[in-house]
Amino acid sequence: MGNDLAAFAKENGVKYFMISYTDLFSGQRAKLVPAQAIADMQKDGAGFAGFATWLDLTPAHPDMLAVPDPASVIQLPWKKDVAWVAANCIMDDKEVDQAPRNTLKRLIDEAARDGMHVKTGVEAEFFLISPDGKAISDEYDTASKPCYDQQAVMRRYDVIAEICDHMLALGWGPYQNDHEDANGQFEMNWMFDHALATADKHSFFKFMVKSIAEKHGLRATFMPKPFQGLTGNGCHAHISVWDETGKTNVFADNSEELGLSAKGRNFLGGIMKHASALAAITNPTVNSYKRINAPRTISGATWAPNTVTWTGNNRTHMVRVPGPGRFELRLPDGAANPYLLQAVIIAAGLDGIRSKADPGKRYDIDMYQLGHTVTDAPKLPLNLLDALREFDKDKSLKAALGEEFSSAYLKLKQQEWNSYASHFTQWERDHTLDI
Repeated sequence: MGNDLAAFAKENGVKYFMISYTDLFSGQRAKLVPAQAIADMQKDGAGFAGFATWLDLTPAHPDMLAVPDPASVIQLPWKKDVAWVAANCIMDDKEVDQAPRNTLKRLIDEAARDGMHVKTGVEAEFFLISPDGKAISDEYDTASKPCYDQQAVMRRYDVIAEICDHMLALGWGPYQNDHEDANGQFEMNWMFDHALATADKHSFFKFMVKSIAEKHGLRATFMPKPFQGLTGNGCHAHISVWDETGKTNVFADNSEELGLSAKGRNFLGGIMKHASALAAITNPTVNSYKRINAPRTISGATWAPNTVTWTGNNRTHMVRVPGPGRFELRLPDGAANPYLLQAVIIAAGLDGIRSKADPGKRYDIDMYQLGHTVTDAPKLPLNLLDALREFDKDKSLKAALGEEFSSAYLKLKQQEWNSYASHFTQWERDHTLDI
């Protein structure tokens, strides 16, 4: 693909571009720009008032310019006269360090200087719900164990197939779609890629799923725990590191335990070392902790961790190694920022490699049944405030992600927690009114 967006528009019949960036709270912000103006926008960027979105800026700051990255451009398969393009944020001719995509790009470059290229895949789960958000959209989807339910997936065939058709047309290599473990919940998988490409696809996927759901009179949500008693939305990340050529997986070593090389173990060691702090990024909302600290669901399992442990091919732990040369981080949820998710994985992993971190003891027990017997592994944070405090204490992780980003993120997320803490609930009235 060329680097000229005006030429892309002419060749593909595009009338408008959505110049898009993702803010610190995962809000997707865009300006709709006619193709006739895209050449200037590609050169100078589209102007935004950063304060009007979730960034730590004030009304007095100058324009923040979102400069489109032509390598990310995607023509909307369901509306072909529009193309989406991810943007990098600049201000006063400098990168906005707190902007999530900039944070990720900086860490990708840092890894590349060490000869490492991180490749990832994500499993972005979502619910199809009623437009008012109060119920799942399929009144017949009531099984106590609904995972892989073929009737339920076929009742939503029109939505799921349309999304998958679009991913096929875009060349993403989608390879399976299923009804997940909660009523009304689905997962769609596509091939892994370089971390930035995966983040851009993840961002676009969320936009696409919501758009196609709305087209069919439904609503899609990636909220971590939208319904009490049902399994929440995870966003599991599969991680591997490759050499400069991109052809050799440096995590793969069949002579080592589980086929994970020494470098892979050290990268995993970094994830384990920073787990409680990185939860503030991978599980970024108040609602996130209703998923990872949930009681047993109707289906019998939450499929979410609450303890910092790793294992082989066993889904009851925070990290599993399902096969040689990669591992799966099962901590992230549907609210995770597509760019910050990748950034914090790289930041923790690089620190692990540089410090030769040991991931610690491998557990192969069923954590849902025997987790109480594990007494020497940290528990994950109980709530967002605890996660933010862990992140704030983790000076090396904050430095790796960038001090401007870390400061901005902590400031705005603390404000979010304070807003939640000051909110009065019916639970308080039910349990305190008659004291």
